[in-house]
Amino acid sequence: MKLVFKVSLLAVTVALALGCQQEEAQETKTENMEASVVEETITFATEADKAAYAVGRSMGRYLKINLEKQEQTGFALNSDFVLQGVQDFFANTSKLSEEEAQASIQALDQRVIAMAQKKAQENSVVTVKAGEDFRVEFAKREGVTITDSGLMYQVEMLGEGSKPSAEDMVVVHYKGTLINGTQFDSSYDRGQPMSFELNRVIKGWTEGIQLMPVGSKFKFVIPPELAYGSEKTPVIPVNSTLLFDIELLEIKVKPEKDEQTHG
Repeated sequence: MKLVFKVSLLAVTVALALGCQQEEAQETKTENMEASVVEETITFATEADKAAYAVGRSMGRYLKINLEKQEQTGFALNSDFVLQGVQDFFANTSKLSEEEAQASIQALDQRVIAMAQKKAQENSVVTVKAGEDFRVEFAKREGVTITDSGLMYQVEMLGEGSKPSAEDMVVVHYKGTLINGTQFDSSYDRGQPMSFELNRVIKGWTEGIQLMPVGSKFKFVIPPELAYGSEKTPVIPVNSTLLFDIELLEIKVKPEKDEQTHG
């Protein structure tokens, strides 16, 4: 019987076993204590037998975790049929043809993708509305300025240095948070300021930092169209309004390119 998938069973088994090791380490103490109970119903004649059992156990944990995650999407899979499929594969038999199995998996993928897209769209609408409401309230605060682009800022400390241009290299300390207060980045926490060319960052930074004399500290509220917009990032929801506390430390002089003399 031909394999439905392009990778070998051994490769999948090893990958699942290795991939589960990190998830196993994150289990709670109680779960670990329960899992540590050993039933003396099988004897391992060799280390290879023990390793084989460990691989199977890891596969089981991987399947269980992913079935639970699948259920959270609103489309549950029957674990009995999942296990039956594994057993049938090892028994070199199948209740579905390869074509039927492949079509079913593709249909599942499409359904999961569609549900994820719908959920993401719903979340985006909520995020946009929450950002709009936050900006309306922030605009009422004393000392808030709103630029033509919609960028909002407050001056917390006004420096006496020069203001950078979009082409300048600047050095800043900053902290970034979502409107609910969740911090997603901070150069302060890393203990090291960041250097970058001002025209190579999000639009809100490019515009806002040009308003800052060196030595200044501003609070910015950046609407999604001046931040990451619909771009998906690991820590920032799509279409988020972002808050940044930025301190402009320095404008760096760009090193001139070496000129080569040709004889």
